[in-house]
Amino acid sequence: MRADVLQQLVAMSRYLGDPARAYAILGEGNTSARIDDDTFYVKASGTVLSDIGADGFVAVSLGKLTDILEDESAGDADVTEALETALVDPGERRRPSVETFLHAVLLRRREYAFVGHTHPTYTNTLLCSAKAEHAFAGRTCPDHIVVMGHKSVFVPYVDPGLVLAREVKSRIERFVAEEGVLPRAVMMQNHGMLAMGSSPKAVCGITDMAEKTSQMLVGAYSVGGPRFMAAEDVERIFTRPDEKYREKTIST
Repeated sequence: MRADVLQQLVAMSRYLGDPARAYAILGEGNTSARIDDDTFYVKASGTVLSDIGADGFVAVSLGKLTDILEDESAGDADVTEALETALVDPGERRRPSVETFLHAVLLRRREYAFVGHTHPTYTNTLLCSAKAEHAFAGRTCPDHIVVMGHKSVFVPYVDPGLVLAREVKSRIERFVAEEGVLPRAVMMQNHGMLAMGSSPKAVCGITDMAEKTSQMLVGAYSVGGPRFMAAEDVERIFTRPDEKYREKTIST
């Protein structure tokens, strides 16, 4: 089981880290995958997605990481200790990515099995712009909805690490309460994006679609601004049986 999960995670990570895609360069980005109810693999700090291997990931305890999320008094020293304490394998000396808490927040939900955090060029062009929230508030075309759902979560800039993990947790909870479904992507201002799914194929497809639509939006803003689909049209595509069938084939 662990070996199969790790093999899938390596392949997904290399796809997302391929320099030709410009989703992450150097040590940017991080990925994760659930092993079982209490453990998951996450990229080790300092590794590079483009050529990462099985030895580029560490196994960590979900429970030990989520405890600190509830401790509002936790500081940098507590974060370091929590990351070290969460390591599952005896003798492991590598440190999990600083964004491990973010992955823990997401993988607590059984519907998510794989997570990809990247900084795609066009997506970050918008996330680092004055139009960031507006750009990700709508949907541009039917395929955008089929792959990424009817809405995504937008997170204004906060300090990466524990603070960001708490903010993402809060905003996903609000999204679920308001929309009745889980989001497939989180767009983080001045930072990057998260793609979450039940399979590596879903995560890669969400990231691909986010970057394609971001490139379209950059162009649209140059000629007067985007014309997003009407809410009723978005809802129609999101709930159509034939589109649900297409969604399933695309993501699994």
